[in-house]
Amino acid sequence: MDTKIGSLDTCRPSSNDMINPTNGAVEAIQSSVSPTMINASESTLGRHLARRLVQIGVTDVFSVPGDFNLTLLDHLIAEPELNLVGCCNELNAGYAADGYARSRGVGACVVTFTVGGLSVLNAIAGAYSENLPVICIVGGPNSNDYGTNRILHHTIGLPDFSQELACFQTVTCFQAVVNNLEDAHELIDTAISTALKESKPVYISISCNLSAIPHPTFSREPVPFSLTPKLSNKLGLEAAVEAAAEFLNKAVKPVLVGGPKLRPAHAGEAFVELADASGYALAIMPSAKGLVPEHHPHFIGTYWGAVSTAFCAEIVESADAYLFAGPIFNDYSSVGYSLLLKKEKAIIVQPDRVVIANGPSFGCVLMKDFLRALAKKLKHNNTAHENYRRIFVPDGHPLKSAPKEPLRVNLVKFIVGFEFCPKTNPLIVTSGGSHQRRAKEQSAQQRWSYSKGTSFKMD
Repeated sequence: MDTKIGSLDTCRPSSNDMINPTNGAVEAIQSSVSPTMINASESTLGRHLARRLVQIGVTDVFSVPGDFNLTLLDHLIAEPELNLVGCCNELNAGYAADGYARSRGVGACVVTFTVGGLSVLNAIAGAYSENLPVICIVGGPNSNDYGTNRILHHTIGLPDFSQELACFQTVTCFQAVVNNLEDAHELIDTAISTALKESKPVYISISCNLSAIPHPTFSREPVPFSLTPKLSNKLGLEAAVEAAAEFLNKAVKPVLVGGPKLRPAHAGEAFVELADASGYALAIMPSAKGLVPEHHPHFIGTYWGAVSTAFCAEIVESADAYLFAGPIFNDYSSVGYSLLLKKEKAIIVQPDRVVIANGPSFGCVLMKDFLRALAKKLKHNNTAHENYRRIFVPDGHPLKSAPKEPLRVNLVKFIVGFEFCPKTNPLIVTSGGSHQRRAKEQSAQQRWSYSKGTSFKMD
């Protein structure tokens, strides 16, 4: 049976015929061509899974072979548009799929039963915490082994095959155990669509004896995903935008700070549009690196409390209003919960909710819709960015020296990176620039020598 399922919040129907990733998101595309019949040799579970992966934009699958997944891997390799990338171990495969999902919108890895599944688990947990749709496919036990009280290799020595599944239940948003061809089509499609909708990893276990078996449910090209887009509550969106605009337009020096949830909300472009329209100073949280262009004219650095980019924390924490888009305030991003922020000055925008200061909270409001609508309501205000430019001091660079020119003090400091402490490890260079002597206070175990006026070395 052909199904037409689920969806991503970024879908835009067109006349193309498959799902393609664009700018880190997966976009659902309608097909204008009716599904065609395929021959029996290709109407297998393994080939259906391969076609589904290609359809959602996965062209590379990261894998580690094992006896439970070898047949499945043969069918994935047989798909012309799918490339199988062998990895040294399962953790590498999982992290490769993680990176692929960051770049392409969705990733996939294939490992073997239990010994492979437990090895890849840490990477899948990381993808879950980072809101990345990674499809983890595991070659499972023979369907005839379920309920037989047999003990299999690659397990913990018990006839219970559910240990791997139990481990994945807490770090994936959907788990599909395919040990029957009758519901395999539905389980696979539901797992993939859930990964795309939730922007979280999913677990698919496929019994090792089923991958090569043809079945009527796989006898036609799968209908392309038609993923119903998420929509903002119109009245809630309007109310949230009006309240936020009133709050920010009264501020003297407001700022914008981007967080890591810009990615699952697919709101990076909308956030930049807001920065362009408002003129506000623009910063990012440490775990949002790469989600906002750092060459933006209003970019002031990474906001990370006491260890922020120079002069960035001063601007953010002195602002009288700040909008955080998709933040995660944990011990890492808050430097041990030491951020000098005040709730009454903050607007917190999450993927589907907006909270304004100590006041109202608006649910069912998508971040990208909110940011784009807000950009049209804000007055241009670049005060915070002008303040940043006023206090910013660029890194100094020593003057270039001519060949064989005597070494200057500022060049010495640049070379050694200001690592010498005046009291404990002073560096003394003679006028010729070719000798160095230690001060009495310097440790006898460290001797720095200057070699030919070009570099320092420790010996």
